[in-house]
Amino acid sequence: MTRDQYTFTDPTQLYADIEPRTQHQPEPGLDAELTPHADLGEDTYRGTGRLQGRKALVTGADSGIGAATVIAFAREGADIVLSYLPEEEEDARRIVEIVEAAGVRAVAAPGDLRDREHCRALVERAVAELGGLDILVNNAGKQIFNEDITTLPDEQLADTLTTNVSAMFWITQEAVPHMPPGSTIINTTSVQAYSPSPMLVDYATTKAAINAFTKALAQQLAPRGIRVNAVAPGPIWTPLQVTDGQPPEKIEVFGEETPLGRMGQPAELAPAYVFLASPESSYVLGETLNVNGGMPTP
Repeated sequence: MTRDQYTFTDPTQLYADIEPRTQHQPEPGLDAELTPHADLGEDTYRGTGRLQGRKALVTGADSGIGAATVIAFAREGADIVLSYLPEEEEDARRIVEIVEAAGVRAVAAPGDLRDREHCRALVERAVAELGGLDILVNNAGKQIFNEDITTLPDEQLADTLTTNVSAMFWITQEAVPHMPPGSTIINTTSVQAYSPSPMLVDYATTKAAINAFTKALAQQLAPRGIRVNAVAPGPIWTPLQVTDGQPPEKIEVFGEETPLGRMGQPAELAPAYVFLASPESSYVLGETLNVNGGMPTP
């Protein structure tokens, strides 16, 4: 039997054959070189037309959670602009092919979100290429572990804050004037916002900021009919983890601290983004939807 996201499954045994292995990649990392490969839902996500005719912009769209979300959106009927770094072209090309195979439009938009002007141009391009914009997913992120705040490089701090927080502000500022009532904004936060690791002080700080941004903006935009929500992943197998997101010695036990006893796969996040993007979540605003294997959150 072919499995999809609706198949009745024991979650403790799901992906039991995918075990993380010690490895390292230079930033930003590639899904193509991840061992084992992450499940992006390319063979399992089945669409049901929930986003038919929608127009989406997704950042960090080449790999991991962003790529899984793009695949799901495409199979639900949305046209998509994929934002990613130029160094991630290999991964992005594969995702573009999967999107186009779903019969919808894929627009590849490489660039660096730390550049304010690129963020502005990215939204303008999305509106021009898709004929509008009604879904924005602020997903791109930077995570580098550091075990001593006195040695945290200024450049790392600036890059993490800019990539995770400033770019989200800039893109949202540009997007909102183009978004009609019924549109949705979804931000990727993290379990780190609630249960921060001591070696991820800068990253966890940005994720807490994203939660606050989401709740404040949801109230501001609600009268305009634009819903703002967030998804908070737990330990998910992506290139972020092997590009110094985790110490190499922790890779092989990655995710074992969750009640399910395993790491998650990007494919397990995609349905959360689909739900928050679709009209079926019409009364959900300012919510942070935790997808973390059972780790307690407030």
